[in-house]
Amino acid sequence: MAKTLMVQGTTSDAGKSVLVAGLCRVLLRRGLTVAPFKPQNMALNSAVTIDGGEIGRAQAVQARACGLEPHTDMNPVLLKPNTDIGAQVIIHGKALDNMDAAVYHDYKPRALRAVLDSHQRLSGRVNYVMVEGAGSPAEINLREGDIANMGFAEAVDCPVILVADIDRGGVFAHLVGTLALLTESERNRVKGFVINRFRGDIALLQSGLDWLEDYTGKPVLGVVPYLQDFYLEAEDAIDRNQILEDPQLKICVPVFSRIGNHTDFDPLRLHPLVDFQYIRPGQAIPDCDLILLPGTKNTRTDMALMRQHGWEKAVHAHLQRGKKLMGICGGYQMLGQVIHDPLGIESGAGSTPGLGLADFETTMTAEKILRHTQGTLLDAMARGYEIHCGISEGPALAQYPALSGDYGPDGYLSPDQQILGTYLHGVFDSKTARDAILRWAGLTQTSDFDFEALLEANLERLADCLEEHLDMPQILSLMSHAKT
Repeated sequence: MAKTLMVQGTTSDAGKSVLVAGLCRVLLRRGLTVAPFKPQNMALNSAVTIDGGEIGRAQAVQARACGLEPHTDMNPVLLKPNTDIGAQVIIHGKALDNMDAAVYHDYKPRALRAVLDSHQRLSGRVNYVMVEGAGSPAEINLREGDIANMGFAEAVDCPVILVADIDRGGVFAHLVGTLALLTESERNRVKGFVINRFRGDIALLQSGLDWLEDYTGKPVLGVVPYLQDFYLEAEDAIDRNQILEDPQLKICVPVFSRIGNHTDFDPLRLHPLVDFQYIRPGQAIPDCDLILLPGTKNTRTDMALMRQHGWEKAVHAHLQRGKKLMGICGGYQMLGQVIHDPLGIESGAGSTPGLGLADFETTMTAEKILRHTQGTLLDAMARGYEIHCGISEGPALAQYPALSGDYGPDGYLSPDQQILGTYLHGVFDSKTARDAILRWAGLTQTSDFDFEALLEANLERLADCLEEHLDMPQILSLMSHAKT
């Protein structure tokens, strides 16, 4: 059985996902078999796994760092918020039900069993399991029945590394305060600290590190520098826009309230010839070459948001100017006449008019479609994955499909070539499909930009950085002495 080490953070976005990915790649480069694991993840960015389930995208990236295909056992509990107080609960890759916070709290003992079952199976397949916590282990209101942080660590009796982001400020208070709010058993489980995103002269930090070690009796396992121009998929937060000196194509993406899989657009955001801009609620959509409507966990609610912020009118005006419009998943569903949700799958039961740009309707169904797909899109080979509850049907889709794929026709391409819709997430990852779509949108120049190579190079850069700035012998010692 595998040795298990857990990385927890003093806050959300402290660097847990990145640290786990980097440590996974370090171990892989040393010839060890390792797998990522996150007991419970709350995120609207998800990936389809090799066994036909759904997990958080952060674990899919970590699996890549391990040289593995993503598997549902790597993230046995995924929560996808669809309201302010509720979420779709996904267990072992399959949607179970929508639950509000109180109902899910009562369900947690059963969720823990699913977590432990997945961890046991995963531990039988590799030498090491690198575990990522969620948020902070010191959230007082969430500690009862916890399965994401110390509740899991206690259940499997594994050591913990605590990471804090110094770029936020107050790093020593974060670390000491977190320890103070843990039980004695949990404090003993924390074997050391990692300070993340440090800028400046390390000598000026040394007195603080010495104090921290003396005060807590625990070692600082490393100080990781702030990596400029570093890219790794964000778990849930939308990254800042890229600023270019000479963009050739301008793309705008409205940020929906339940935007899902915004990592679809990272290859565009990082493209050297693309001026990419997220449009926040309250902002007007500026003149651009392409409006991209993203996926969403609540299509009808975000269709109402489109109307509330004037984005629906902006889309129609954009099309009247002869510019291009593309929708992915929920954004594709919005292109049609009506979105029906008779069972209340995403929120309350009912129907909402779409943008009315194509003759088809979408009906939400209890069964979610989860699959990898490839085919021909705009005369180019395209591949990606589908994650959706809706079934879209209508004359326009039968006459004008956008993609000819493994499972038949998909999506919609208007006869005038101005509007494109597809259920395919990840369609911009591969160069052939991305270049074809950008040409369709009006890009005349070519680029050798390779997103897949960029991701791989950044994983290697991250591993190099951790090898240099972490006490890897001590971390490996922690792992070698961890219980199986």
